[in-house]
Amino acid sequence: MEKIRDVLKSKGGSLISIEPSDTVYNALVLMVEKNIGALLVLDRDGNLAGLITERNYARKVVLKGKSSKDTLVKEIMIEHPVTASIEDDVQRCMKIMTDKFIRYLPVMDGEKLVGLISMGDVIKYISKEQELTIETLEHYITG
Repeated sequence: MEKIRDVLKSKGGSLISIEPSDTVYNALVLMVEKNIGALLVLDRDGNLAGLITERNYARKVVLKGKSSKDTLVKEIMIEHPVTASIEDDVQRCMKIMTDKFIRYLPVMDGEKLVGLISMGDVIKYISKEQELTIETLEHYITG
């Protein structure tokens, strides 16, 4: 059974985050630099405070006529985001993301934040696993 830890291993990378007191503009600059659609929001102690996504920006800044340079991350972030455990089943997390219409899940190892996965990461991982299974079965059948 595939676990979220396997998705994180295949994805690689590091935690990319911002503080709640930073501006939305700075969050957007960081997302563009890293070519990502979401940022973990960490408090000064390094604990998960929330999550900010491009969708938050579109819905809570642009459509409300606010300025990204005058709006703080804490004003638009998702507080208490749904999280996944590193030991969670990949299929279960995909179902949670689909059912709750969310694209990103912070990943915890106990109380420690260890990563962020996107729906795209999960789909890519499942797709690779299915390809390996098909190749193995084809090899078995053809001998």
